[in-house]
Amino acid sequence: MRRVLAVRQDNNGDVTLIGPALRALARAARVTLLCGPGGFGAAQLLPGVDETLVARAEWIEGRPQPLDPGATMDVVRRIAARAFDEAVIFTSFHQSPLPAALLLRLAGVPRIGAISVDYPGSLLDVRVSVDDDIHEVQRALHLARACGYDLAPGDDDRLRYVPLPPPAFALPARFVAIQPGASVGARAWAPERHRDLVAALAARGYRVVVTGSDAERALTAYVAGDTSALDLGGKTTFAEFAAIVARADAIVVGNSSGIHAGAAVGTPVVSIFPPTIPPVRFAPWRVPHVLLGDHAIACAGCRARTCPVPGQPCTGGVSASDVLDALEALGVPPTAVPA
Repeated sequence: MRRVLAVRQDNNGDVTLIGPALRALARAARVTLLCGPGGFGAAQLLPGVDETLVARAEWIEGRPQPLDPGATMDVVRRIAARAFDEAVIFTSFHQSPLPAALLLRLAGVPRIGAISVDYPGSLLDVRVSVDDDIHEVQRALHLARACGYDLAPGDDDRLRYVPLPPPAFALPARFVAIQPGASVGARAWAPERHRDLVAALAARGYRVVVTGSDAERALTAYVAGDTSALDLGGKTTFAEFAAIVARADAIVVGNSSGIHAGAAVGTPVVSIFPPTIPPVRFAPWRVPHVLLGDHAIACAGCRARTCPVPGQPCTGGVSASDVLDALEALGVPPTAVPA
C-alpha cells in the first residue's frame, strides 16, 4: 500500500476533527500521523492511523519556543527514513501549511497536498482552496478528496474514537461532565461561573464530574468547590478523559477538546462558546448540542487569546440558569434528589 504522512500539529480537539479525513486516507494507504505533543492523546484514538510521530511545530504552537534547528532537522531525517509516497498537511483556516511543506520537501516527500491561501511555489503539488466558513471536518475531507481519497460508502463522516478502556475511576451511574479549562484563556468560561454552575447543578440534583489537565488541578478544585462533585483534574490521560465523557449524560465545556471528544463518543454537548473564532467552523459535529454566548457581538472573530474587554461580554452574560435550561433542552434530567 501507499505510505501517506498526514500532518496535524496542534491540540487534541483539532486532531480529533481530522478523524474522518484520516479514515478516507486509510482506505488506500498506510497512514502515519505527524502530530504535536498536545495532540498525541487524540492521535492514539483515531481509527485508520497505523503509526504516530510527534514533533513540535513552533509555527503552530500556542506557546512557541525558539526554533531548535537540531530538533527540526531530526524530524526531517525521521520522515526521510520512512520514504513516504505522499503527505497531506491538515491545517485550520488561520494556519499556514508552508513551513511543514518545506520540511517535507527537505525530507524528500515527492507529493504534498494542502489548503493554502499563500503562493506555495514548488512546495505543494496539490494546492487547494476552500471557503473559510465551513466546518473543520468538511475542510479536512475536502483536502483529502482533492488528493484522491474519499470515505468508504456508508461512512457518515462522524467523529469516532477506537474502543475506549473503561474508566479507572468509580463514577456515578449518571452524571454531567464539566471541563472548565481550555488551551487558550479566551476560549473558556470564567472559573467563578463554572463554580456557580457546579453548585447549581448539585442543588438541582445532578451528579457532576469535573475534568482537567495536570496544569489545571487548582482550577478544577476551585470549580468543584465544597459540593459533592468528583474532581478528576490532573488524574486522567486523554483516553481516560474520553472514556469519562462517553459515560456522561452530557458535557459542559467552552471551546476546548471536550466539544470534539463529546462528538466522537456521541455525548450531548453544552458549549459556552466564545466567538473568538467562528462557531460554524468548530461547533460540535453531528451530535446533539447547544451553543451559548453572544455570537453576533461586534468583536466576533477577534481570535484573541486573552480577552481585552473586562468580563468578556461574549460569554459573560451566560448564567448557570442558561446551562441548566440547555441541559433540559437536550433531555438531560437530574440524576438524584435535589440538595
